[in-house]
Amino acid sequence: MKKLTGPFSQLLSLADMPLKGAIKDDQLKVITDGGILTADGIIIATGHFETLRSQHPDAVVEEIKEDYVLLPGFVDCHTHICFAGSRAKDYNLRIQGKSYMEIAKAGGGIWDSVTQTRAADEPALVASLVKRAERHLSEGVTTIEVKSGYGLSVTEELKQLRAIKQADGLTKADLISTCLAAHLLPRDFNGDTEAYLNYILQELLPIVKKEGLSNRADIFIEENAFGTAAALKYLTAAKAMGFELTVHADQFSTGGLGVAIAMGAVSADHLEASGDREIELIKDTDTIAVVLPGASLGLGMPYAPARKLLDAGACLAIASDWNPGSAPMGDLLLQAALMSAAEKLGTAEVFAGLTYRATYALSLSDRGQLKAGMLADMQAYPCSDYREILYHQGKLKPAKVWKSGTLIPPIT
Repeated sequence: MKKLTGPFSQLLSLADMPLKGAIKDDQLKVITDGGILTADGIIIATGHFETLRSQHPDAVVEEIKEDYVLLPGFVDCHTHICFAGSRAKDYNLRIQGKSYMEIAKAGGGIWDSVTQTRAADEPALVASLVKRAERHLSEGVTTIEVKSGYGLSVTEELKQLRAIKQADGLTKADLISTCLAAHLLPRDFNGDTEAYLNYILQELLPIVKKEGLSNRADIFIEENAFGTAAALKYLTAAKAMGFELTVHADQFSTGGLGVAIAMGAVSADHLEASGDREIELIKDTDTIAVVLPGASLGLGMPYAPARKLLDAGACLAIASDWNPGSAPMGDLLLQAALMSAAEKLGTAEVFAGLTYRATYALSLSDRGQLKAGMLADMQAYPCSDYREILYHQGKLKPAKVWKSGTLIPPIT
């Protein structure tokens, strides 16, 4: 059954926009009094509402009676929202001047979340994950990547990944899982980082593949996590097993981005420490630069060099890094709006980084733009001018969200 939704004061399809490099706002194609025609959750056409209505008199009309701006649903391509517990103590220490590394060495940090997540059973993880996903969905985020990495043993990583798979069936949002068992060397593991990575490769990843729990592998390359040489060996083996690769790179020090490029990773995420040399490495590659303003806000650190990455010609996606430690806020639009002011990113560049460019970081080709053949993942903001959305710095939220053409009821 065909459905025509509209009219919208403005409809921004983000179709036929460049994948890489800087974008000017005048490249945005704005359809005034726009409509969108869908069937079975797929977009058939966009255009002027009355024109579509005359061309498709058999379509059921979902009439929009107030001023709204329609955008594609956001794609958050980097989160850690499968976790238990809180790291409020860490945050309290951080705002008193303690560094991320100091807190980790004192017993906080990732290991604290590992301890709390291990103590939670699978149903509890599923319930909390669904709740976070539903909040994200209500704020226009229709596709969410979710990492493991707070288990750090075969049993506990499988618990997380199974929870993500189960939660995916309980929320209208699409959850894309990533295995981040290579997040940290567990304190209770009897061996060094190389032995632990071999343990993951031999004992965990074959089960992940067999059960279809994830086809993506990630590793945190950093001083207190895994070095570049060990990461190269691990990623080479994971790739040979059929996993797509993504890398936590250059958050506090450089080196990780070079590994991501050498391995042909689909994305390199963080990049706060990346400089001109690293930007030269990534600019002509197919690896997506994923910047995470939530981590910068949570840690009180500079943003990744988003402006320089775009001007150099890289493909830039923007994700929330929603996690219990460094990025607990989880408000993707607010984070992107604040970063855009600091890094001087135009509205078109921000919208691209939150939608179709982010899909490439997840190897998805069926969403992120409002055009024929794409999923009808959409969000409508209560305004008549798209520039209002970033102007309100994240406080203006979508009033209507559709997933695969179905209007999502508001959270009560």
